[in-house]
Amino acid sequence: MNLRSSGHRISPLTALALAVAVCAVSSSAPLIALAAAAPALAVAFWRNGLASVALTPVALGPRRGEVRDAIRGSRRRAGLFCVLAGVTLAAHFGTWMPSVRLGTVATSTALVATQPVWQGLIAAWQGRRPSVAGWIGIGLAVAGAAWVTGADVRVSGQAVLADVLAVLGAIFAALYTALGEQARSALSTTTYTWICYGVCAVLLLIVCLAGGIPLRGYDARTWLAILALVAGAQLLGHSMFNYALQHTSATTVSVLILLEVPGAALLAWLWLHQAPRHGAIPGLLVLTAGVAVVIVGAARPSRRSEAAALT
Repeated sequence: MNLRSSGHRISPLTALALAVAVCAVSSSAPLIALAAAAPALAVAFWRNGLASVALTPVALGPRRGEVRDAIRGSRRRAGLFCVLAGVTLAAHFGTWMPSVRLGTVATSTALVATQPVWQGLIAAWQGRRPSVAGWIGIGLAVAGAAWVTGADVRVSGQAVLADVLAVLGAIFAALYTALGEQARSALSTTTYTWICYGVCAVLLLIVCLAGGIPLRGYDARTWLAILALVAGAQLLGHSMFNYALQHTSATTVSVLILLEVPGAALLAWLWLHQAPRHGAIPGLLVLTAGVAVVIVGAARPSRRSEAAALT
């Protein structure tokens, strides 16, 4: 069976980029937990700041003309979407990364993976209403999230706060992906990610300085975890998803991010000996099933449009 998105076949290169991205982002939450010696917002700053620095030679070298166009040239509209995407990315990291520290990796990752649900609601707000299956999936996902949160109420208020932050992280991730889809229609992956990560890093730096959050003085293990986040989840993970946005839809990208849930849970078990709370497991299964139904609901309109185009 060929994968398709919005009526177009996904190329082997795009499929490879998506596979690499899923594997890379699966390491994100476990690495954040490993970098426990550094505040979560500081880790978010270094993650985006170092990634932006790594992209600077290309952005201000071969892509300099495109960057200039995005800032004050013919592609200013796309540049504005880059800036807005950077703002929502900062909000995503500023909510989700603390949730990993406050709760468990598996629960936090599962809740942030409700991104496709919020992506579907954004599409509905834009006039592209989800199918009946899509609405059923949204209902299941919300019910699963409520179940997880209810189970965590019996654990601690801190666990509930972690759940709320993870859901907010999912909402901001959906906004980030939707804005990125608009920007990527006119800009290369390098230009988009450089501007987006740069804006995100500047905002997080301001928050860290204003809040007196230490940005240095960590041990070697913490710096290694941060560098692994930059190389893996950020440059390979997010950047490969950004590349894919030029060749497939935001909904497809959001759907494939769901595969991060089992990947992160496995790594958390291997690296941290951490497993989901028993009372939350049924809710996590319902939540995952709901997101899977949203996937089916999003895929059906594409197949119908393909059939209509052939008649």
